[in-house]
Amino acid sequence: MCVKWNRIYCNWTDICLSLPVPSTLITRVEVENATVTEKSVHSNRRGEEMIRSRLLRVILTVFVFLAGSLACSRQQPDELSIRLKWIHQAQFAGFYYAQETGLYAAKGVTVSLRPGGVDYPAIKRVASGSDHFGVAGADQILIARGNGIPIVAVACIYRKSPFVLFALSGSGINSVEDLRGKRVGVLLGGSEELVYRAMLRKAGLTSADVNEIPVELDITLLLTGQIDVWPGYSINEPITLEDQGHQVTLIWPEDYGIHVYSDVLFTTEEMIRSNPQIVRDVVDATVKGWEGAFSDRNSAVEFTLTYSDQLREDHERKMLDASADLVMPDQKPIGWMEREAWENLHQLLRTSGFLKEDVDIDQAFSIDLLPGVGQ
Repeated sequence: MCVKWNRIYCNWTDICLSLPVPSTLITRVEVENATVTEKSVHSNRRGEEMIRSRLLRVILTVFVFLAGSLACSRQQPDELSIRLKWIHQAQFAGFYYAQETGLYAAKGVTVSLRPGGVDYPAIKRVASGSDHFGVAGADQILIARGNGIPIVAVACIYRKSPFVLFALSGSGINSVEDLRGKRVGVLLGGSEELVYRAMLRKAGLTSADVNEIPVELDITLLLTGQIDVWPGYSINEPITLEDQGHQVTLIWPEDYGIHVYSDVLFTTEEMIRSNPQIVRDVVDATVKGWEGAFSDRNSAVEFTLTYSDQLREDHERKMLDASADLVMPDQKPIGWMEREAWENLHQLLRTSGFLKEDVDIDQAFSIDLLPGVGQ
C-alpha cells in the first residue's frame, strides 16, 4: 500500500514542478523581507521556486485528504453478515455449503450466516446496516424500494417459488376453482397473500367467493378439518404431512401464470458502489455453494444440521431434494434473473395494491455481479 501511495505522490510532484508559475502569483513576492517589482521577480529563480513549493504543498495536501477520505469510505468490512430469510434449514443449504467448504474464505471474505424470520427481518436488518447482505422475496425488494429503501437484488436462488396452496388428498380440492365456498387459510401481509390473491383473480374468483381465515403456523387446523386449504411451502409443510402419513394435493401459482422469484440475495446500493468486488465475490461463492450443494447433497445436509439442533436429517434431505427443481427450473445458471419476470412482478404488485407507485425496475436488480457477467 505504501509503494502505491509513494508512486502517486511522485507523479503529482512531477506534475506540480513542471507547472508554469502564474504571473498573478509572482507580481509581488517577499524575498528575504524585501518587496520586489514584477520585473525583478521574473529574473529571480528563487522566488519562482518558493511559489512552486507552496503550490505543490497545497495541491498535495488537498489530494491526500481527498484520497484518504475515499479509501476510508471504501474500507472492506472485517466480517460480512448474510441475514437469511428464515430459520436455519436446508432451504439455505447452498449458503452453508459455501461457508463450510471454504468458498467464501477462498475469496478472502469472512462471512457470518444469520437466521432470519419475524424477529429478524432481512430487509430491515440490511437497511439499518446491521447486516451486509440478506435474503428475501423479489416482491419484498420492490416494495422496499417503493418505500425509499435503496436495496438491490444481486442473485436469485429460487427462480421458481416454493409457495403453494395445498389440501388433503380426497378433499376434492385440486385447483383454485375448487376453492369456492371453502375455508382457506390466508397468511396476511406478505408474499403469500400477494400470490394467493393473484391466483384467485386468475381463476375468476374474489375473496367473497371463499371463506378466508387468517392463519399463522398451526397446521393442525388443516388436519382437524377447521381449514380446507393451507398456504405453505412445497419444500416444508407438505413433506412434514407426508412423513406423518397424510397425502396432499399441491396447487401451484405457476399453473396460473404467476411467477415470483423467491429467496433473492440482496445488498445495498452503497455496498455495491463502495465494494463492488466484495459483492461479486460473495455472489460468486454463493452460486458455487448452491452448485456444490446439489452435486454433493449428503455433505450439504451434514453442513445444514450443524446450524441447528432442531433439524432432522431425513426432513432436511427431502427439503433439499425438493428445492432442486425450484432453484434450477430450466437450463439457466443459478442466480440468473430476467427483466421480464421483474416487470411482471411489478405489475402484479401495482394491480394488487401492494405497491402504491411505480418503481424503477432497473435499479432494483442487477445481474452484472453474477459469475461470468459484467467482467
